[in-house]
Amino acid sequence: MQELTFTRDGALIRGVVARPEGVGPFPGLIVIPDVRGVSDHYRDVAGRFAAAGFVSYVVDLYSREGAPELTDMAAVFAWIAALPDRRVLADLAGAAARLSAHPDVRGDAIGITGFCLGGQYALMAACTAPGIRACVSWYGMLRYAKTNALKPASPLDLAPQLACPYLGLFGADDALIPLADVEALRSILARHGKTFDLKIYPDAGHAFFNDARPDTYLPAAAADAFPRAVRFLLDHLA
Repeated sequence: MQELTFTRDGALIRGVVARPEGVGPFPGLIVIPDVRGVSDHYRDVAGRFAAAGFVSYVVDLYSREGAPELTDMAAVFAWIAALPDRRVLADLAGAAARLSAHPDVRGDAIGITGFCLGGQYALMAACTAPGIRACVSWYGMLRYAKTNALKPASPLDLAPQLACPYLGLFGADDALIPLADVEALRSILARHGKTFDLKIYPDAGHAFFNDARPDTYLPAAAADAFPRAVRFLLDHLA
C-alpha cells in the first residue's frame, strides 16, 4: 500500500492506495471511511477491493484537521454537523481526478464507495463530482434534520442529480437510517429514471460490514454484500 496525495485549495489531501496484482490498467475505486477516518479496517477493505481488481484509494477527508477523538455519539453527531459539505465534495472530486490520472488506472472507469458517513458522501459525490461511473454506498445516512450553510442539501435533496449507476446497501434495523428514508430514496431515483439497486438486509443494523466492531458486525449480511458490491462495480466499470 502506497501513499497518494493531491493538493486542493492550498491543502495537501492524503490517502493510501492498494493495487491489484498483475498488469493494468485497472478500474479505480475511491474508498471513503466512516466518521472516525482512515483506520486499519479501511486499509484492509481497500486491500480486499484491490484483490477483486480495483486500484483502491482510501481518501483522508480529515487531512487538514486530523482525525477526531469521538468519545460518544453526541461527539459523533457534533463532528458530522460541523463538516462543511462543499469542501468534502470538492475534495472527493479532486480525489476522482487524481485517481483517474494514476498510471495503473483506467481514467474512464472510476467508482466510489463509502461506509456510514463515507456512504453518505459517496452518494453525494455520485450526484456532484464529474467522472464517477459507479457508486456503492454502505449504510450511508440520507436525510438532514435541517439544512444550513455547512449542510446546504441532504443526500435525498441531491438524489435527482445522480449521474451514475448506484447500489445502496442498508440494514433493516439501522437506528440511524429509517426504512422510510430508504424508500424515499427509491421513489426519487425511480421517478427520475436512474439506474439503481437497493438491498436491505433483515436483522442488520448500522455498520454491519465492519468486522473490527463485534457489536455491529453481521457476518451473513457482510458475506452477501461484498461480492454484490464487487459485481456491481465490475458490471459498470468494465
